[in-house]
Formats: sequence, C-alpha cells, structure tokens
Amino acid sequence: MIRVGFGFDSHRFEPSKPLMLGGIKIEHDKGLAGHSDADAVLHALIDAMLGAAGLGDIGEFFPDTDEKWKDADSVTMTVNTLNEIALLGYGVASCDITVIAEQPKLQPYKLKMRERIAEILGLETSAVSVKAKSAEGMGFIGAGEGLAAFAVVVLEEIK
Repeated sequence: MIRVGFGFDSHRFEPSKPLMLGGIKIEHDKGLAGHSDADAVLHALIDAMLGAAGLGDIGEFFPDTDEKWKDADSVTMTVNTLNEIALLGYGVASCDITVIAEQPKLQPYKLKMRERIAEILGLETSAVSVKAKSAEGMGFIGAGEGLAAFAVVVLEEIK
C-alpha cells in the first residue's frame, strides 16, 4: 500500500538565531523563531510523514509546551518520526518540498538540502525534490518577515 501526506510550516524571522533549513545551516542575518531550531523545511516534512501515516501532526508529537524539544535539532525530530512510521510498517519512498522566501535566495542551497534530506531519510538524492519560490513581495513572506515550506511525502510499505 502507498500513502501520501501533505505538510506545511511557517516561522517568522528572528535575528538572534542561525537559519536552519533542510538540516543545513543557511547563511543569513536572521534565523527562524520557534521552540526547536525552527527548521521549517524539516517541520513540513515531518507533518507530511505523520499525515501520511495517519498519526496526526508535529504539534502532537513534539509539543512546544515540552521542554524536551526546546532548541531541539529538527534532524533528530525527523529521525524520531521515521522510527514511528517504521513501527507501522512504512518508509518514505519520496518527497517533494517547496520553500517560499524572499530572502535569503535559496538557489545555492537546494542541492545541499536535497542531499542532506536524502541522507536523513535513507534515500537516493533523486527521490528528494527541493524547490525555492518567492512570494513576489506579497504578504508576510514578501515583506521579509518570515518564510514557509510545503512538503508532500509518499510512504510505502516496508518489505
């Protein structure tokens, strides 16, 4: 059986944190505000994996009221999610991610993000897509206040 999940995450920028996206550090003068490291790419991916498995959302698994997840590495959260879906007999077959941001420009980082996400998920790089888009100056993203990420995941039964 194949299952498909969709995830979304957004965070506002915060000057005092590093910018983590897709498990890598992005050079920028601002990071993202959040309870954990606020990696919106991995958070959208986690939401998509949980949704495909019928397990709810990231807030149920990694609540921002739990100090255990304060400043947590989203790579660890992603691995924990992989382990949860494996208990149900599923693994990630592929994922497609879109990041929407005015700044920083993400073109130079897309391949590195793909490679890191593939490594985390145990996939070939060709099974991971990362796209970067602009909001064309519209809304909170266009105003440079933050960014957003969307993810689609395909799960397949583990043989």
